Amino acid sequence: MSDGPVTPIRPDGAPPANDAPGAAPHMASDERIAAILTFMDQANRLKDTLRSGHTPEGRQESTAEHTWRLCLMVMLFGEELQGVDLFRLIKICLVHDLGEAISGDIPAIHQRADDDRAARERADLVTLCAPLPVDLRAEIIALWDDYAAGGSPEAVLAKGFDKIETMLTHSTGRNAADFDYGFNLDYGRAATARHALLAAIRAQVDERTRALDQKTGA
Repeated sequence: MSDGPVTPIRPDGAPPANDAPGAAPHMASDERIAAILTFMDQANRLKDTLRSGHTPEGRQESTAEHTWRLCLMVMLFGEELQGVDLFRLIKICLVHDLGEAISGDIPAIHQRADDDRAARERADLVTLCAPLPVDLRAEIIALWDDYAAGGSPEAVLAKGFDKIETMLTHSTGRNAADFDYGFNLDYGRAATARHALLAAIRAQVDERTRALDQKTGA
């Protein structure tokens, strides 16, 4: 029996995607580790970046919580996303609101087409990513640019799922008595109409929203 190094095997029986069979694991340098940890310290501010949505207990949610549930939802619908790079899609979801760690979130109801929000978010993202190694910094900014442009299939899905997660939060949160559920019925409709799965999910979320709108408006 060999005492040599054992190549880790994935549950599906394949070797790790980034390693050749039998290859020694790549070790990051001390400088690379330190740079990534510095960035992580800065990104941690997303836990304190509050959004307009509320949890079922009535606490304002953070951008970090929104991003976590967005990624969870994408993962759960992964089997229905044939032909899509699921890993890239999740990466886009992870970085799409990173810039909010600096300037915060602007609720959709207060957003305007001429508010330069996208340019500000990108500038904040570049600042946030400054400590990272060049390759990681370039990757995150490229993923964000793809999301902002909505050009790739993964970016289209990320935008649509982002809107749906927000509406889901509004449908289950303990909202203020004057919360405008009717706003959600038109919110992000162009983004959720670009893929059949997004449209199907939205249809069920809209049913929830209409029921809440009727209940609170009664």
